[in-house]
Amino acid sequence: MFTKTAQFYDAVYSFKDYPQEAERIHEVIESHLKSGGTDLVDVACGTGKHLFEFTKWFNVYGVDLDPELLRIAAGPIQEERLYEGDMRTFDLGFKVDIVTCLFSSVAYMTTIDELRQAVANLVRHLKPGGVLVLEPFLYPESWTPGFLHFLHVDEPDLKIARMSRSEQSGRVAILNFEYLIGTPEGVFRESERHELGLFKQSEYEAAMTNCGLQVDYDPIGPMGRGLFVGVKTD
Repeated sequence: MFTKTAQFYDAVYSFKDYPQEAERIHEVIESHLKSGGTDLVDVACGTGKHLFEFTKWFNVYGVDLDPELLRIAAGPIQEERLYEGDMRTFDLGFKVDIVTCLFSSVAYMTTIDELRQAVANLVRHLKPGGVLVLEPFLYPESWTPGFLHFLHVDEPDLKIARMSRSEQSGRVAILNFEYLIGTPEGVFRESERHELGLFKQSEYEAAMTNCGLQVDYDPIGPMGRGLFVGVKTD
């Protein structure tokens, strides 16, 4: 995933307004939560930007597959609250009131079976009356093969140009990121391949309802990709 560029992740995604997104998600949680507690785990927490904002309201934990991203997250978040694991199989050994999985991270599951397995594991960590907040990736009809994307970072000691061309294989979106990175130490290149599942809205909803969640859907969400909110009914 971002194994080659973890140290530059926050610079590349500095356009995201994490405080505003966290505030919106907090409001959604408050309007749905029935378990009464404040324990939250952010799955695929990355460098912990959302997680840090959630500390305003919740007792937080984070899970991510990438140890380098977790190392960065351990700056603002206590290291003992961070766990390395796959969203399909991690086991905290305890249940929480809220599980979040944001910034389309669930789409790194590239098949329906993987999506169902991941959602089931997230729900398994919820207390009765707890809330799952899931931010999807683009839907199949919204993906455009051949689309060119360019992103740049222009800081005094860091320059990054990242370009990608969207591709597709069946129901899998493919992004081949090509980076040109400049630091005071020199200029170098990196490449990363990202594959993300193109699931339908109904497929996300089915994966959640099949696990005993009562699901609401916000078509906008934090950044225009939508947001699923499920309450565990038993």
